[in-house]
Amino acid sequence: MSKHKISPFAPAKFPVLPPIAGFEMATAEAGVKYEGRTDLWVLRGQAGTQVAGVFTQNLCPGAAIDWSRKALGVEADGPRLVIVNSGNANVFAGQKSRDAVVESAQGAADVFGAQAESVFLASTGVIGEALEASKLTAKYPQMKAALKADDWEAAARAIMTTDTYAKGASTSLMIDGQKVTINGIAKGSGMIAPDMATMLAFVATDANIAQDVLQALLAVQTQTTFNAITVDSDTSTSDTLLLLASGAAGHTQITDIDDPRLTDFKAALHDVLFDLAMQIIKDGEGITKFVTIKVGGAVSNISAKRVGMSIANSPLVKTAIAGEDANWGRIVMAVGKAGEPAERDKLSIWMGPHLLAQKGQKNENYTEDDGAAYMKNDEIEIKVDLGLGDGASTVYTCDLTHGYIDINADYRS
Repeated sequence: MSKHKISPFAPAKFPVLPPIAGFEMATAEAGVKYEGRTDLWVLRGQAGTQVAGVFTQNLCPGAAIDWSRKALGVEADGPRLVIVNSGNANVFAGQKSRDAVVESAQGAADVFGAQAESVFLASTGVIGEALEASKLTAKYPQMKAALKADDWEAAARAIMTTDTYAKGASTSLMIDGQKVTINGIAKGSGMIAPDMATMLAFVATDANIAQDVLQALLAVQTQTTFNAITVDSDTSTSDTLLLLASGAAGHTQITDIDDPRLTDFKAALHDVLFDLAMQIIKDGEGITKFVTIKVGGAVSNISAKRVGMSIANSPLVKTAIAGEDANWGRIVMAVGKAGEPAERDKLSIWMGPHLLAQKGQKNENYTEDDGAAYMKNDEIEIKVDLGLGDGASTVYTCDLTHGYIDINADYRS
């Protein structure tokens, strides 16, 4: 889909995502921006489908975000719909943006049979131009006729923008002797920074779980998955993560977050969310290195995460990694600027297995040759110990190359 070089971390093929009972979907070429490719996806969950969601905290959100936040509070009588378009984010176009979401939702409700207020909308692409909702609604009738249960790869491709590969993940588990499946797709490559959700992602399961339990699960698991990644420190105006449960698996409904039947589901859901989040980082715009940053010894987990993000978002750190330079001085800088408790003479820094610096100075046994050799790896691990407490966090990022500039310098052209 992307006109740019495919990420070196792209998987050999899209994973197998089996049909999930209670869900149907279809894609179409609506011509929102792109020519010769799909750019519209409809997901239809059967009546009774429960939906949880988390959204961007950007204070200039898209009109679809406002609409979908309200839809979370609607108890739908009929099916639940998710409508996603790529190519136009429908953000910052005033009343025209708001009119477009109403038209998109009402048109979907009329064709697919649902309450307009219960329809979830997501848009991704250029900011500042109103979405032509008529391009979407014109495709709904043919999409209704084409609904099927096993079109996940096509769905993942339809929601892409600058992504260089489609992103999907799937797993299964047992609840009360019934097989339960979890599928997820995501898009994201740039404008990726945490504060929910850093991209678009849609996860579906046939588990029978109450909405408040789903929402609690999603809020917690987002913190160590999608909210633990960053490409460029920019939080999108359109970030959306939805978790839908059709309830078709056959077990009795789970209504308590502490229900022991959720133990395996929690682990399986985390696996899918984490897999998708890592795929987004591994498709970071212009990526050549995948970077894991582990911070320990902080005064709290929150403090550790802030320090980790300061390192992960530093252009100086990220360009040094791109240049295969084990420049630990830039890591010291990023720790110190984070605004969190840190003491120079208690700080230790590793690149992979190599201890670079400790106690306020370079490790005497470290050599630049060791660092240079390690930095040639495709996957880099930075470890920081602040020496102040038990707080710890892990965040994930990529390097910053000229490829990122190339992609974003001509994004609207």
